[in-house]
Amino acid sequence: MVGIKICGVRDLETVHLCTELQVEWIGLVFYAPSPRFISIEDLKKIADLYSDHSSKRPRLVGLFVKASNQEIADVLSVINLDILQIYDSSERVHDIRSTFNLPVWQSKGVARAEELPLSMHCDGFVIEAKATPTDSLPGGMGRRFDWGITQNWAAPGFWALAGGLTPDNVARAIQEGAPPAVDVSSGVEGRIGFKSHDLIKKFVENAREALAPPKELG
Repeated sequence: MVGIKICGVRDLETVHLCTELQVEWIGLVFYAPSPRFISIEDLKKIADLYSDHSSKRPRLVGLFVKASNQEIADVLSVINLDILQIYDSSERVHDIRSTFNLPVWQSKGVARAEELPLSMHCDGFVIEAKATPTDSLPGGMGRRFDWGITQNWAAPGFWALAGGLTPDNVARAIQEGAPPAVDVSSGVEGRIGFKSHDLIKKFVENAREALAPPKELG
């Protein structure tokens, strides 16, 4: 079954929903210009919820954009993240991984098959559409790429497909791109920065049905 990450979560109600739906990962955004940036107050509420160390809750992925070690350390002093998702160079990703001794995913924008990574210097890749010079954010722009370029990719390790995913196209994305996991943010929002529980439910349902065995006729 394909893994599912709901990114840009900012409230306890959505955390509870993701837990109920047995989503594998929740993404928390620590990049202030993003409309999905989580406040310290909301972060502490989620930290309190996770303080009982229940194994039934989704793992927490912290998203950082060109962050300093101090900025990452400040977040980790408030909440225990399971994974760090980094928008930065491969060298910086390696440094963060060795400094904090946590699994690190690198966000990787691609437009062509030749741009897909062929070696691992991290614990996973989040593969999304390549940013353009006019983009205001490094991700979460709702832009997709040709999912077919990943179908025959000899991925060197774990990866998740992101960018432009919605409840309406996630099944096709899984069929075309054959990812082990999918990552959605803006595609399950009723308005920018605010998650829609109905859209999350539909996304999870459609993602899981994409790999379900065909129903017998008759």
